[in-house]
Amino acid sequence: MNITILGTGYVGLVSGTCFSEFGFDVCCVDKDKDKINNLKNDIIPIYEPGLQNLVKKNKNSGRLSFSNDIDQNIKKADIVFIAVGTPSRRGDGHADLTYVYEAAEKIAKNLDGYTVIVNKSTVPVGTGAEVKNIIKKINPDALFDVVSNPEFLREGNAIEDFMRPDRVVVGIETEKAKQLMSIIYKPLYLIETPILFTDLNTAELIKYSANAFLAVKISYINQMSDLCEKVGADVHDVAKGIGLDKRIGSKFLHPGPGYGGSCFPKDTIALVQTAKEYDSNLSIVETVVQYNKQRKSDMADKIIEAFNNNCQNKKISILGLSFKPETDDMRDSPSLDIIPILKEKGFDISVFDPVAMDEAKKILKNIEFSNNIEECLQDSDGLVILTEWNEFRGLSATRLKKVMKGNILVDLRNSLNPESFQKSGFNLIQLGRPKKTNL
Repeated sequence: MNITILGTGYVGLVSGTCFSEFGFDVCCVDKDKDKINNLKNDIIPIYEPGLQNLVKKNKNSGRLSFSNDIDQNIKKADIVFIAVGTPSRRGDGHADLTYVYEAAEKIAKNLDGYTVIVNKSTVPVGTGAEVKNIIKKINPDALFDVVSNPEFLREGNAIEDFMRPDRVVVGIETEKAKQLMSIIYKPLYLIETPILFTDLNTAELIKYSANAFLAVKISYINQMSDLCEKVGADVHDVAKGIGLDKRIGSKFLHPGPGYGGSCFPKDTIALVQTAKEYDSNLSIVETVVQYNKQRKSDMADKIIEAFNNNCQNKKISILGLSFKPETDDMRDSPSLDIIPILKEKGFDISVFDPVAMDEAKKILKNIEFSNNIEECLQDSDGLVILTEWNEFRGLSATRLKKVMKGNILVDLRNSLNPESFQKSGFNLIQLGRPKKTNL
């Protein structure tokens, strides 16, 4: 079984590598020559725990290869995965399907024998049907089926999510396509992974509705954390109390400065636009989109309030820049909204992130990038935690006192243990926790 992956971004590279780990011959192709040359030399374009070693292992075994020759690798493939980007379209928020349709055109011109074309990219309802129309128009005699196989990979846990997923969703139109997709996912049958075979439109909608639901859940607990602060309740106990209900579950009930990343922001907007296109009410998701944007601004205000609006000539240290731990992804990270507001107010800002510094330097300007935690905190008037990296959780009052000048701690991930800061002289401000724990 020969598999060709079009696109060597996050989804394409992880999927291709994991399929090769399953034992299939996989070629990941991309028109970016520098990226392909780097991959051939074990230089990975993204940070994902365990990925580099898995790429090297399967490349050395001969099952995984990288190429710029898109045409030849389509011709020899039994299955071609489209794993290109679908960013928000400028102006209206719809998913930009330019790269998907370009891939479909390229595939149409190079099909050689029966081939299954799989949309792995996150695409709105109707995209699979349009890919099919494009291929038929360009190559009327082509033998092929189009399949929708959305990805559910969490950045920082992508390999585990692919190798041991909660479920696999496959949208199909023919029994022949189902048979081939069953073969490539056969290793998952051994661990009894639920595999849902459905139609194209349903598979496409499952991906968007799953991400939107999680975004709703995140926003819900963030609003509850605000209420907890006002009534003197503890949001963590509230989250535990409701999460023990199996109908609700405990995941995604942790307060924070708002969601970010490559999926939730663009997918919620795209789903809202799809609903409008079909004249369907999706006001819950619309409200979440608006709230999440405001949430990040509100967190900047929370930091400013902690300094009693006295921001001029104050040094503030920020730990964590990526939108979540175990990734260097800066896309729609809360830091990109919060830091410019603080800078505009007059703060001097030093920052540190364990892996996202290079990416952050491309975006954030006029701030100090530190080499480690101590350097970031040196002579600081206040500390803000924006990303819950594990190495930040162990910060103690004793350690902070050695390097900081001030006593303000704004923990927007509730990473620090409030009990260890009681009677320490620090003013610890967290989300959704009663004031008495911040003494």
